[in-house]
Amino acid sequence: MAPRCWRWWHWSAWPRTRPPPAGSTPSSRRLLSAQEQPPQICVVGSGPAGFYTAQHLLKHHAQARVDIYEKQLVPFGLVRFGVAPDHPEVKNVTHTFTQTARSDRCAFHGNVVVGRDVTVPELREAYHAVVLSYGAEDHRALGIPGEELPGVFSARAFVGWYNGLPENRELAPDLSCDTAMILGHGNVALDVARILLTPPEQLEKTDITEASLGILRQSRVKTVWIVGRRGPLQVAFTIKMPRPRKRLTELLLRTATEKPEREEAARRAEASRAWGLRFLRSPQQVLPSPDGQRVAGIRLAVTRLEGVGETAWAVPTGDTEDLPCGLVLSSVGYKSRPIDPSVPFDPKLGVIPNTEGRVVDVPGLYCSGWVKRGPTGVIATTMTDSFLTSQALLQDLEAGLLPAGPRPGHAAIEALLSSRGVRPISFSDWEKLDATEVSRGQRTGKPREKLLDPQEMLRLLGR
Repeated sequence: MAPRCWRWWHWSAWPRTRPPPAGSTPSSRRLLSAQEQPPQICVVGSGPAGFYTAQHLLKHHAQARVDIYEKQLVPFGLVRFGVAPDHPEVKNVTHTFTQTARSDRCAFHGNVVVGRDVTVPELREAYHAVVLSYGAEDHRALGIPGEELPGVFSARAFVGWYNGLPENRELAPDLSCDTAMILGHGNVALDVARILLTPPEQLEKTDITEASLGILRQSRVKTVWIVGRRGPLQVAFTIKMPRPRKRLTELLLRTATEKPEREEAARRAEASRAWGLRFLRSPQQVLPSPDGQRVAGIRLAVTRLEGVGETAWAVPTGDTEDLPCGLVLSSVGYKSRPIDPSVPFDPKLGVIPNTEGRVVDVPGLYCSGWVKRGPTGVIATTMTDSFLTSQALLQDLEAGLLPAGPRPGHAAIEALLSSRGVRPISFSDWEKLDATEVSRGQRTGKPREKLLDPQEMLRLLGR
């Protein structure tokens, strides 16, 4: 069967002062009288879900106090470690998050691993409510032979590598091959392909790490295939337009069928790098080199669709196709991990079982973001989702469903952490690290040069 593929050749707030009660809504005024003490609320995770949850709580309850706990030394989660370096406009949301963190009623506590340094039951004992917003920090495995070969990486690790996630700073992928294969038809796959093929000089003024940029400068990758098991109507790419699915389909169809104008055709003919989409292909096996020491290709099962529209599913036809490649990047989805034995978790769906953000059978425990609904959507989706969880929490507070009486909040957790030798990072500490990154970046015309080593960060803070 002839491969079905399309190929393109190219390369071209929250204020710091407390708001007056007069500005509160009737609902928030009722909430004020429902608690003898300002409600103490804990949010676990400082990515978009965590910050949007905190922002909504602070805005809609005039006395609530929110503590945000984060396992990394630095805030902002996937905005810092996931958004592509060449999309700086998406990162501007950190300005809003910074306003939230600077509120007198909000505090950031980095370098605290919930589930290890402090347990969820201990947090629930110290706070009136706990919101789990820790995202999806793992990737879905392919589950095929050869997945463990050198040269096979998760797209999540690759993204973390070029974005400065400390755990991925030593990834050092070998880019000496001609062809790379990306498995998955989502936004992350497009980001990875773009980073692999963009001329390094076009990335030099972004916040990509200098270490990864050095390896990309030596890259010999000329062709990138983005492979998906279903068809063009089922891709998971997103675009910023009304009726995005219709517009995306029209874009794919037009690009595949229309003859380019003369200038565009000439540009493509002269391009030294290429990428393309392959549909109706499912990975079956990663093929090793003759010595078995690294990846040399991939075997794809040819599929066909059953059903119609976006919900159609792929089934094997029995045919296969072998494609040579020296790099395989798996981009078939992120996955959340269970955080604490006391918290229900659905391992199949990779989420915390919940009803509108309320964790099933655990009163006073909530979740928002990817750990609530799965790793889907964009930052705006997470914002809406987090606001809904916050609303549910505030409704429960008003209805008297949360613990009454005072709770110690961070004071109790601070004592526990101190007894265990854990020294949290404050938001003012982060701002010192931020200033260092910006200063280092200015030397080479970059917005920042990210700090990669947690030990260096601690030394810079005098720890």
